[in-house]
Amino acid sequence: MSSDTTEKSGLKITPLGGLGEIGLNMMVYEHGDDIIVVDCGLMFPEPSMLGIDLVIPDISCLRDRGDRIRGIFLTHGHEDHIGALPYILPELPAPLYGTALTLGFVREKLKEYGLDTCVDLRVVKPRDTVTAGDFAVEFFRVAHSIVDGCGLAIRTPEGMIIHTGDFKLDQTPVDGQLTDLAALSRYGEEGVLALLSDSTNVEREGYTVSERYVGEAFDEIFPHCAGRIIVAAFSSNIHRVQQVVDAAARCGRKVLLNGRSMLANVQIARDLGYLRIPDDLLMDLKELPRLPKEEVCMITTGSQGEPMSALTRIAMDDHKQIKLERGDTVILSSRFIPGNEKTISDLINHLYRRGAEVFHEKVSEVHVSGHASQEELKLMINLTRPRFFIPIHGEYRHLVSHSRLARKVGIAPERCILAVNGDVVTFADGRAEISGAVESGRVFVDGKGIGDVGTIVLKDRKHLSEDGMVVVIIAINQGTGEIIYGPDIVSRGFVFEDESQEYLDETKKIVLDTLAGVNLEVMADWNEVKMEVRRVLRRFFNKTIERRPVILPVILEM
Repeated sequence: MSSDTTEKSGLKITPLGGLGEIGLNMMVYEHGDDIIVVDCGLMFPEPSMLGIDLVIPDISCLRDRGDRIRGIFLTHGHEDHIGALPYILPELPAPLYGTALTLGFVREKLKEYGLDTCVDLRVVKPRDTVTAGDFAVEFFRVAHSIVDGCGLAIRTPEGMIIHTGDFKLDQTPVDGQLTDLAALSRYGEEGVLALLSDSTNVEREGYTVSERYVGEAFDEIFPHCAGRIIVAAFSSNIHRVQQVVDAAARCGRKVLLNGRSMLANVQIARDLGYLRIPDDLLMDLKELPRLPKEEVCMITTGSQGEPMSALTRIAMDDHKQIKLERGDTVILSSRFIPGNEKTISDLINHLYRRGAEVFHEKVSEVHVSGHASQEELKLMINLTRPRFFIPIHGEYRHLVSHSRLARKVGIAPERCILAVNGDVVTFADGRAEISGAVESGRVFVDGKGIGDVGTIVLKDRKHLSEDGMVVVIIAINQGTGEIIYGPDIVSRGFVFEDESQEYLDETKKIVLDTLAGVNLEVMADWNEVKMEVRRVLRRFFNKTIERRPVILPVILEM
């Protein structure tokens, strides 16, 4: 950390992700020589991040202090809370603490990267307390859209911090595991220094609907389906899978699991006892042609219209074993992730073209949120009665709205701390302030490359995607400066060469005329030649067709 932050003693809380975006959640707590980390998530790329596979937090401020990290505490098993672990654990090896299903998902993820045997995974249960240096971390149960979610009560020498993780106050959860309001009330009685609370749904009034409403929607839809039923959902949403299975069983349908992550996560949940599916209810893909259509229910991944997902291939009639037929029903049982709306809309259109009936969150109650709405967020504040309030998990507008909500229920404005990624919030002697900042940001993962693609590369990709590229190949006699080949013009994404040959011929003439007026000394300097070719073509293209392609002169020495 920078010198202006290390001079101050006390408790320091530094978000490295999740405060300014949805996803990328990672929070650092520091006191004395001890550091703990809460969550280590990724973010899926925004539309402007061309070619990027995923985004992880920048951990530059922790690299030289890895020996002080006493543990990484995981609130639940969603990708935006555990997805960056395979990339960050090799640099920051530390024990991982989480509930059984959370670490089950983590173990499966680390296995893909060959890390499952060299990481210290420590399973905890709600109400367990872990001592980590100056910190004592108690897990408490929260309801969410995934099994085994927890918040954290972090006791420090400066006071108690409540880190909610993702939560809602579902009064009728599928598994009967309610958010532990008794523990939250107990913390409030004990005294809470600061509450860090989930801001995702702060713009929604009222209460978030219970997960059981989705099961009721399935019970309404399933009996009226004459053909096969295909339900697309996130593989981590074990409650959703359970409700699909139960609805299918009540209608006399067998269940086919489709998608690698769906198969893996269901197996993990069954092994741990979180998912109840009789063996005779499951079917194999080989049985599909032999079973009547009205006896089949498939649960698959691909609800976001991912290009290579099973559901997209089914919708495009490109799946070898599964073909949609008129009368089949497809249920997209997940929310439209912001940025994916167009992709999902295209998927729905293709499903309709195959003759399927499609249900999704815009037309039916086949999905509910896993995040607390305004009245639940107010109750969280009133139960814990914190001295300070820090909104987390949300875009900047969510953080601002959550701060305003906290003020409505009695938190003084000066005690609402609006922090963003990189800010260091320091608590000492009963006071709190943003005392400085550390290096933070987003690290792009592209294929096997981690951090080798930056904003300049993304700008180049955007430029190429919008304006195309023109390559000018010229062979020059190094001794005489004479052009002995070319210029040959190759374009991609600029103009269609077969139909624009006359225009490209004019482009060649412009280059030749330009170089003909250049003296021998300049012709001997390839960089000067390239700059001159770029300059004249940039002006020519802008004047004639108002386009700005990337111009790449290639000079060959002959």
